[in-house]
Amino acid sequence: MQKTLLLLAVLSTSFFSIQAQKSEKEILKNLEQKSEDYGNIAQNIWEFAEMGYQEEQSSGLLQKTLQDAGFTLKKGVAGIPTAFIAEYGSGSPVIAIMGEFDALPGLSQKAIADKESAGKAAGHACGHHLFGTASTAAAISTKEWLVANKMQGTIRFYGTPAEEGGSGKVYMVREGLFNDVDIALHWHPGAQNAASAGAALANKSAKFRFHGISAHAAASPDKGRSALDGVEAMNMMINMMREHIPQEARIHYVITDGGKAPNVVPDFAEVYYYARHNNRDVVIDIFDRMVKAAEGAALGTGTTMDYEMIGGTHELLPNLTLQKVVYDNLTEVGGMDYTPQEMEFADKIAKSLGQEKADLATAKNVQPYKTEGKAGGSTDVGDVSFTVPTVGFSTATWVPGTSAHSWQAVAAGGTSIGRKGMMVAAKTLTKTAIDLFKDKKLVESAKIEFLEQRGADFKYIPLLGDRAPALDYRN
Repeated sequence: MQKTLLLLAVLSTSFFSIQAQKSEKEILKNLEQKSEDYGNIAQNIWEFAEMGYQEEQSSGLLQKTLQDAGFTLKKGVAGIPTAFIAEYGSGSPVIAIMGEFDALPGLSQKAIADKESAGKAAGHACGHHLFGTASTAAAISTKEWLVANKMQGTIRFYGTPAEEGGSGKVYMVREGLFNDVDIALHWHPGAQNAASAGAALANKSAKFRFHGISAHAAASPDKGRSALDGVEAMNMMINMMREHIPQEARIHYVITDGGKAPNVVPDFAEVYYYARHNNRDVVIDIFDRMVKAAEGAALGTGTTMDYEMIGGTHELLPNLTLQKVVYDNLTEVGGMDYTPQEMEFADKIAKSLGQEKADLATAKNVQPYKTEGKAGGSTDVGDVSFTVPTVGFSTATWVPGTSAHSWQAVAAGGTSIGRKGMMVAAKTLTKTAIDLFKDKKLVESAKIEFLEQRGADFKYIPLLGDRAPALDYRN
């Protein structure tokens, strides 16, 4: 009798596995059939091209899509009007999928292989229109799998605005909105299909504002105190400081306001700074030295200075337990083939990048798996990764060789090339989420690694401090 019960249990488990596998294939097939619908959503967001904390239409479209699919919404979370959480299901595990949707200023571009502005203030040069849409598609597909298999668990979509310098996720982490999440998933548009261990630079950013005294620059320059002199003195000192910081560090700045007319001594000037390194403690030290340079510049030019923290993000904490699962899923999904029309577009883009022809093999294949990553930029996903086990990957939504934050990235993102790469991401996210719901041991293993890597004594301290969300940082 005991053997019979055991056999029945095994058969029951096997039957479930077969049914679940079949259901997963059906879910992915259904997802593929919705490619045009999701492509239209992405294209709308591409055309909206809304900058950080200004993404009312983009956020609203994703919210409606998720609500229509049966998700419950929490709007305006963490004090951010365009941030939201969409949720379906109950109980554990709680699997989060993050989605971004902000554009970058000054990168308006038509969806053509020549540099030509679309006449807008911003453009999706980092592909966040694809990011948010693919993540939405994956959340909905995962929900469909949960329903089909009568599975317990919660799928949760995080609508995260202002990744580009606004640190939207940091405020959501600070608010405790990820505290009950078991695993967080994300992806990013790119120039290749890759799911190796990720890396990102910690970052602190601020706007330094100098205040002087206006005067006639020719008739009474002695009565003036130039705020622009304060900015330039600060810049000079920080440029000298570059020799005395770790070589892996990065410092960037733009002068956002330097006066209005040469014959008027400017009484106000502003410079916007980033400091980055793969270790947040180094970033904190560099930033503190930058503040001292600003104070010295004000003292030396007879001006006053104040600064406003804009953003601050942790480096990325990888999770290899999850990373290998994502890599296997991305490999199974595979890359893409170009149509003749897409090849013509890609070759033109490649020539603008100094290449003879587009590297179609990179778009089709998945890069070899690596357990270590090299950081090239910053992301507020870093703060999430120190709160909950987090994993991500990239797909070839751009012509191989394209740099992020370029007009070529904007152009490809507005074509079928971008949308194809987006669907590769949506399928990979869906497969990974399903794996996590099916395998509680995988979830627990990821948590064990997470705690080991983060350290027992870790205490989360946001690098941007306790400031309110910088909702006007793009103004």
